[in-house]
Amino acid sequence: MSEVNIPPIPDLGSRTDEITIYAGPCSVESVEQFDEVAACVKDLGLHWIRGGAFKPRTNPHSFQGLGEEALRIMKDAGDKYGLKTLTEVMDSAHCQLVSDYVDGLQVGARNFQNFSLLKKIGQVTADTHQMVLYKRGFAGTIAEWLAATDFITGVGYYNVVLWVGGIRWL
Repeated sequence: MSEVNIPPIPDLGSRTDEITIYAGPCSVESVEQFDEVAACVKDLGLHWIRGGAFKPRTNPHSFQGLGEEALRIMKDAGDKYGLKTLTEVMDSAHCQLVSDYVDGLQVGARNFQNFSLLKKIGQVTADTHQMVLYKRGFAGTIAEWLAATDFITGVGYYNVVLWVGGIRWL
């Protein structure tokens, strides 16, 4: 097994026991729906709202998201309620578009090892300084996950938050 070379963690100031919660609907479906959720997120004292703009559905006949319209809805609600916005980016062709609208880009488990996407996200966020929420993929080892972050951080920008979703035990 080769050794993983990980750069030092940047000095982000003092640590606290504060937890960041990313709340919001699986899919942005309408202005009314997202506005209602944003108001609730704000009332709960949270700072981030997330929602799906492009939905990775296995069935091509299922709702696939509103795309750029969803991004506009998210931006408007974020501005209105003073919330930061986050959505999953699934295609390297969408990286700049998504970056133009939201505060954070999410990499889902299905794209855990989509290296061309990870590289493109790294290029876009190096210029914008946006946070990347990077989910560990299905059956991916921790060593693979950490090594793959180098595709995002290879341009010298390290604002990547690692996210572990559900874990299968059986």
